[in-house]
Amino acid sequence: MPVKRTDLTGVKTTAAPLSTDLFFRIKEDILSGKLKENQKLTEQAVCDQYKVSRTPVREALLQLEMEGLVENIPNRGAYVLGLSGQDIEDMYTLRKIYEIQAVRWAISRITEKEMDELEETFEFMEFYTMKNDMNKMLNININFHQVIYRASHNRMLRQLLSSYQVYIKHHKKPQKDTEKYLNEVLEEHRQIFKAFKDGDVDAGVRAMEMHMDNSRERNHY
Repeated sequence: MPVKRTDLTGVKTTAAPLSTDLFFRIKEDILSGKLKENQKLTEQAVCDQYKVSRTPVREALLQLEMEGLVENIPNRGAYVLGLSGQDIEDMYTLRKIYEIQAVRWAISRITEKEMDELEETFEFMEFYTMKNDMNKMLNININFHQVIYRASHNRMLRQLLSSYQVYIKHHKKPQKDTEKYLNEVLEEHRQIFKAFKDGDVDAGVRAMEMHMDNSRERNHY
C-alpha cells in the first residue's frame, strides 16, 4: 500500500510504494548512525523493527545494496556498510563538479517562474540569517540548491545532487559560531543568486566553486 513520505525539508510529498518508503527509512537510519556499520539486517529483524512484511523488506534491501549502503554476503545475509571518511571526501569532490555543472545549465535554462522561486528562497535565507535560526536556514539552503537543480532541467543531475544532499547533511560539522557561519553561507549564496540575476554563467561557476570549497572546509573534521 502506498504511503506518504517527507522530503528533505519535512514537507509531505506524493505517495510512494511501501518498499520505497522503507528504503528511505532504513537509509535515514544508516546515515544517522541508528543502524551501525557491520550490523546484520536479517529480513525478520527488519520486519519486526519497521512493522512490515517480507516482500517490501527484500526490495528495500536490494535498493540499499545498489546504493552501496548495504552488502549482501552469500550464505551470511545483509550487513550495513555505511559511509567511510574517504566516501565523504570523494562525495564532496564529486558534488563540487556536479553543482558547478548544474549552475552552468541552470543560468542558461532557468524559467521566469523558477527565477522568482530562487529569489523568494534567497529572501527567506536573508530572513532566517537575520533571525540567527540555524535549522530553518539549513532547510532553506537545501531548497535554494534544489531550485537550481530543477532549473538545470536535467533529471539525472537533479537526482544525483539530491542524493548527495541527503548523505552530506548527516556529516555536517556542528558550528560553534552560528552567526559567523550563517553570514558566511548567506554571502556565498548572495553571489550565486547575483550571477543568476545577471545571467552571468562564468560568475555563477566562480561563486559555486567558492561555496563548495568553503562548505567542504567548514565541515572538515
